[in-house]
Amino acid sequence: MQFLTILGSTGSIGTSTLDVVSRHPDRYRVVALTANKQVDLLYRQCVEFKPVYAVLLDEAAALQLSAMLAQAGLKTQVLCGLDALEGVCTLPEVDTVMAAIVGAAGLRPTLAAAHAGKKILLANKETLVMAGNVFMDAVRASGSALLPIDSEHNAIFQALPHDYRGDMESSGVSRILLTASGGPFRKTSFEDLQRVTPDEACAHPNWSMGRKISVDSASMMNKGLEVIEAHWLFNVAAENIQVVVHPQSVIHSLVQYIDGSVIAQLGNPDMRTPIAYGLAYPERIASGVASLDLFKVARLDFAEPDFERFPCLALAYDALKAAGTAPAVLNAANEVAVAAFLNREISFLSIARVIESVLELLPVENVTCLEDVLEADASARRTAIQQVMRFSL
Repeated sequence: MQFLTILGSTGSIGTSTLDVVSRHPDRYRVVALTANKQVDLLYRQCVEFKPVYAVLLDEAAALQLSAMLAQAGLKTQVLCGLDALEGVCTLPEVDTVMAAIVGAAGLRPTLAAAHAGKKILLANKETLVMAGNVFMDAVRASGSALLPIDSEHNAIFQALPHDYRGDMESSGVSRILLTASGGPFRKTSFEDLQRVTPDEACAHPNWSMGRKISVDSASMMNKGLEVIEAHWLFNVAAENIQVVVHPQSVIHSLVQYIDGSVIAQLGNPDMRTPIAYGLAYPERIASGVASLDLFKVARLDFAEPDFERFPCLALAYDALKAAGTAPAVLNAANEVAVAAFLNREISFLSIARVIESVLELLPVENVTCLEDVLEADASARRTAIQQVMRFSL
């Protein structure tokens, strides 16, 4: 029996995780569920899975959930705040933490899980983007097992040798090929990109995701963050990570070897596949995802990314090469810019303009501890808010 804490249980990754868990009640027990303030959905999850703890960041939401659970006669204890999030990641009875909180908010609890030596199913890419060296040092020091859940990184993990320890040369690996759907604007003219609405940006052709991640996919910042994530997960330099636009989203990523072989992982675009792989690794369990029908797919297309159309991807590569606090600044500026776009304060194309301005304005500092990351994050957010005003509609 595996005992789980699910960070971000009301998001798309969290709900998919619970779907997989529900199919294997003999293997998994939910100890804690967490959310920001989605009371109704978290309540329904508590009724079904009966966790020991439920954590909400919003105090009013926590009070509401507590009353609802008491009325239903459930014994789930409701906690509130960031310290509580960290607490349910370090409980001695918890074996595995699904880190599925979107954005910088997931950094501290995920790092706490690493320090506690938990098995971490990492779906929060910002943890590695912001604090890659700090997080990976914690994983190595505690002996924590780290399994990537992003479909692309999970595919790479499956395609690498089972004994891969971060040495490309000794493993015969020459390059990682990170696939990208290209999002909804792969062929949209620059003129039309200027008039893109939030709803259009959130209409991903293949995946069902939250609004922030959907906008990141549309701008290809999501892929840029994944490039940085891949660097830390697999110890691969930026020049050895190639983004490949693959609109069908059937090949989730590939690994190229020095003998000319290229090994790919294929499947229907459904996050339950990598989630099930992470939960059961090294075994495989049913995920609820239908097998891939190659005859229905019929064709697979590939193209190089257009860095002029998608400047966010180029900015991410630049931030990775700059190292230090640059990736944390990139991530923070992007979160502020995307929020402004979703609030119709800036245009879609201005997302990249805000990020580029912030990267130019803030110096790159060394990262030696979490406080360095948090200071860079806070500074970048303040600067990004100023730049949003500069580029406002």
